[in-house]
Amino acid sequence: MEGRRLLSAAGEGGKSVVAPRTAGPYLRPMPATHSTRMLILGSGPAGLSAAIYGARAGLAPIVVQGIQPGGQLTITTDVENYPGFADVIQGPWLMEQMTKQAEHVGTQMVWDHISQVDLSERPFRLKGDSGAVYVGDVLVIATGAQARWLNLPSEEHLKGKGVSACATCDGFFYRGKKVAVIGGGNTAVEEALYMTNHSHDVTLIHRRDSLRAEKILQDRLFAHPNIKVIWNKVVERFVGGGEPEGLVALELRDTKTGELSALDVEGGFVAIGHSPATELFRGRLELDPEGYIVVETGTTRTSVPGIFACGDVMDKVYRQAVTAAGTGCMAALDAEKFLAEADFEVAAHAPAATSLQDA
Repeated sequence: MEGRRLLSAAGEGGKSVVAPRTAGPYLRPMPATHSTRMLILGSGPAGLSAAIYGARAGLAPIVVQGIQPGGQLTITTDVENYPGFADVIQGPWLMEQMTKQAEHVGTQMVWDHISQVDLSERPFRLKGDSGAVYVGDVLVIATGAQARWLNLPSEEHLKGKGVSACATCDGFFYRGKKVAVIGGGNTAVEEALYMTNHSHDVTLIHRRDSLRAEKILQDRLFAHPNIKVIWNKVVERFVGGGEPEGLVALELRDTKTGELSALDVEGGFVAIGHSPATELFRGRLELDPEGYIVVETGTTRTSVPGIFACGDVMDKVYRQAVTAAGTGCMAALDAEKFLAEADFEVAAHAPAATSLQDA
């Protein structure tokens, strides 16, 4: 009887007595170890493109999907700028298809989040929150970058319904509509200028009385007839309305007087920067001052041989799904070349087999 211990002697009244299970050492299962030629962190367009190319090269990649499987596109509704689709497609559907394609050609997808890394030598060893250990001859980092938000409940409620963090991605849907861009750095000014391609009425809202953007960008902004700037204001609330519900106005608060005001808009773009998911690699890989992984120009090679970075984790300029996929392809090709050269070096320095005549 599992979990019980039978006494050999009869108990009182001649009946057998079953003793309760005694406390004893609990044997925990050993954490699983997954080994692969190519280990990929991140499952957005960059990571999955790397997986597709790596699998087709026979590297049997493992993709650790991270805290947001599918990446930023899983929270994007309409996608109209990814090549190959005549009609508007949904972001989650696109990532589902990429995942299926990667699995179809031989990729193993794992639901886990990496919390510890040892990049001191090859093969690289990483540990997940599950306790599993992942060992890779090469490592492809595609952990992406998260847009910074204002963290307002109304912002969360209206995401995809007039509130966005990417004018380049979503600006097309606001043709002829009145829009606002929130921020004061290069990103905000660039997005405001970009939106003039679609809107004749663009408002830049900044919490201070001067911009942090480069002067040449400021000059272009102030010279544009379709852009006006509202100084010393912050967004207190995104106001929804209509049926179906969408953004109809911004409630603004003056940073000096506290006075509230309203601005009627149909599109609000939060442009206060991005945060690359690189904290795990700080002190282990070369990062730029903003935290993005530094790669050798024209490649995806990082400061550590055998480690490659692709997608938004190394690209703070374009940040598009199609460019992320392109760098994912580059990372897989760079990794394949690295492994081929490493294998050749090992074979070249291996002792020659002893023949029977020499024995």
